[in-house]
Amino acid sequence: MISNKIESSTSISTQSSNNSPATIPKESVTVIDNRSGERVEIMIVDNSINATDLSRIKDKNGEVLRSYDPAYMNTICCTSTISFIDGDKGILEYRGYPIEQLAEQASFLETAYLVIYGEIPTIAKLKEFKS
Repeated sequence: MISNKIESSTSISTQSSNNSPATIPKESVTVIDNRSGERVEIMIVDNSINATDLSRIKDKNGEVLRSYDPAYMNTICCTSTISFIDGDKGILEYRGYPIEQLAEQASFLETAYLVIYGEIPTIAKLKEFKS
């Protein structure tokens, strides 16, 4: 049987034990340009920063700061709900299903339906999809 992964989320309490408001940590990083002293706050989403946010930092000629990662050792190209790849661990998933499981238990059309619609089709939906 094919089953989906379930991701959990956490919440941050806004009240401390003594009933005073608690400080909620910011999901951001502050970059200080030592050339000018300018401080830029960059938001962190899914433990990543958007490299284009660095363009808010400019030199005295107005040229934007860029990041350089020649081997893509610390760069992601996108965040996807369709596929997940971790090459170091040998993981490839489509919509939470390991590719090995799909290759063994699902047809090409079932996998295509999964990628497009986000779920394994029922027999009736697969028949309609084939037509």
